[in-house]
Amino acid sequence: MIDWDRVATLKEEVGAEDFEEVVELFLEEVDAAIDTLATQPNPQDLEEQLHFLKGSALSLGFRSFSDLCQTGETAAAQSADAAIDVDEIMTCYKQSRDAFLTQLQAKIAS
Repeated sequence: MIDWDRVATLKEEVGAEDFEEVVELFLEEVDAAIDTLATQPNPQDLEEQLHFLKGSALSLGFRSFSDLCQTGETAAAQSADAAIDVDEIMTCYKQSRDAFLTQLQAKIAS
């Protein structure tokens, strides 16, 4: 679900002192995008929204969530009427977020 090697790499890239801030910013931005997806879905923007979520997810190692976003993005690009399971995407994000926050300190302790 979480690519902990990617998380460790990100911590090295931004530095331990800025890592927590990067994580908070990521979670705020993705939470906002997920809320918009849930409350104000716009089929015309779905491909773009999923692209943003995919990229954000990859940055912080949310591998399963990113894969679902990629699948949805591809489907949306191929057809405006594509059946994309937004609920599954949102559920995966919540599960990934919970796993990430629960395991973060143990996985990347320095």
